[in-house]
Amino acid sequence: MSQSTERARALRRQQTAAEARLWRVLRGRGLNGFKFRRQWPIGGFVADLACIEAGLVVEVDEATHGRPSELRRDAERSDALARCGFEVLRIPNADVMGNLEGVRETILAALERRVHV
Repeated sequence: MSQSTERARALRRQQTAAEARLWRVLRGRGLNGFKFRRQWPIGGFVADLACIEAGLVVEVDEATHGRPSELRRDAERSDALARCGFEVLRIPNADVMGNLEGVRETILAALERRVHV
């Protein structure tokens, strides 16, 4: 088993409350029939949520992602995922917890844009 797969499995067991809440909306093709995978290895990274068919990765970010070191790391991840054909959509935890319907609409708009390009 690869190191990325082991890490993904561990992250599935340790998901944040925001990740769990958003996963309940997306799992089982719950968003207009789009299939999402959670904690999915892509290009040496583990994406929080990924829709392979649309080439969309949704990252649910904690407040720490505003620090310069985290912003650099996030940019490197986004670049690497883009080289694998994925667009990265970053959603703050606070938005998932406080405006789930708005987050759902944002993800759906990104999905529709990706599949109709």
